[in-house]
Amino acid sequence: MPEVIPSVARKAAFAVTASLALLTTACTGQSNSGATDDASKDTTINFWHAWSAPNEVKAVKSLVAGFEKAHPNIHVNVVGNMTDDKINQALRSGGDKAPDVISSFTTNNVGKFCSSGALVDLNPFFKKSDIDPETTFPKAMNEYTQFDGNRCSVPLLGDAYGLYYNKTAFEKAGIAAPPKTWSEFEADAKKLTIPQGDGYKQLGFMPDYHGWESTTEHYFGQFSPTYFDKAGKSAVAEDPAFEKGFTLQKRLVDELGGFQKLEKFRATLGDEWGPKHPFHTGQVAMQLDGEWRLGMALDTKPKFEIGVAPLPVPDDRADQYGKGYITGTIAGIAATSHKQNAAWELVKYMTTDTDAVVGFANGIHNVPSTLAALKSPKLKYDPRFKTFLDIAANPDSTTSPASINGGQYLVTIQQFGYDYESGKVTDLKAGLKKTAAQIDTDIAQAK
Repeated sequence: MPEVIPSVARKAAFAVTASLALLTTACTGQSNSGATDDASKDTTINFWHAWSAPNEVKAVKSLVAGFEKAHPNIHVNVVGNMTDDKINQALRSGGDKAPDVISSFTTNNVGKFCSSGALVDLNPFFKKSDIDPETTFPKAMNEYTQFDGNRCSVPLLGDAYGLYYNKTAFEKAGIAAPPKTWSEFEADAKKLTIPQGDGYKQLGFMPDYHGWESTTEHYFGQFSPTYFDKAGKSAVAEDPAFEKGFTLQKRLVDELGGFQKLEKFRATLGDEWGPKHPFHTGQVAMQLDGEWRLGMALDTKPKFEIGVAPLPVPDDRADQYGKGYITGTIAGIAATSHKQNAAWELVKYMTTDTDAVVGFANGIHNVPSTLAALKSPKLKYDPRFKTFLDIAANPDSTTSPASINGGQYLVTIQQFGYDYESGKVTDLKAGLKKTAAQIDTDIAQAK
């Protein structure tokens, strides 16, 4: 499987989530008048997406060609390499060249897309087409594409997070199988760590929140956290899942050498997207990562056998082993579009037609986004990739809920994580209360 770039862009998109607080603040308004077009007439619609790598562009062209063959009267003008900032500017201004259909890598912005009225509520379209989203999409994907009852987006392929492990290193350490619980993981991480000088010859796991994909939400997903209570207030200080998650990670940091030693070692390692990623080189024996890592790692021809498994779960949730954190690409219809019925035909085809979803997943090398596609015999993948298909289909898998100010609450939690793991903050309970208060303040200001 070749290197996958979409998640690189998605990672970058998350990194600027805070700046995307300026995502359309002027309400574009959702008008039903835009959905009066006759989708059976000859028409042209604009589709904006963010993919840019050659294999991705080829996959998008193939997807659109399949749609145009099935709907010869609807022509699609495709515009690629579009960031959320560019998309939002166009959604505000509208016009003939503006997108009728958009796709975005940033699921964290669904709350803003929905609450601002930039994208239309797709519930009426699903109802009109007699499609039930609840039985069409995996549970987590179904959740992250809506906000406050408004389903302004729909899943278009996804990412699932699991555990990569160095089978050769496991054998040398006498570890027979990947860990299923966090206590097993903790023991294995220590057993796989081989000190060398003031660093490591091999580190069992890089627990730091700066350690590539080991973000707070990816850790906490295994604890099934409740981010907000029924009143919409932050539950970070109330749900014990957060305290357990922070405690686990901090213990890993301390047991594997301490924050300063780990950070000093991390500074000597390759970056997340290059061939010298420390998992590829064998410098780190276990890695929390998404499905794209398999292809990227195999491309570097590592000197060890790669194993793939679900991430461990808390010991008191052992029966939920097999779940993981889910995110992905979304698609939606612009509220400014005057061709919303034709736009819906494209969105419906791209996101609910099983063969179309499977073909696109094969081309992009991401996880399919419908339950039917996840089971399709037409899927082409390395046998180890099935781990991520199973994680995506698992009803216990989790995601981060949409918020009116995008992923700002996740940025706030992650920042607290940096302060806690480094020792800047030592009182966990007080820190969580302060974090919750900040999240509530930010949300109130965004309304």
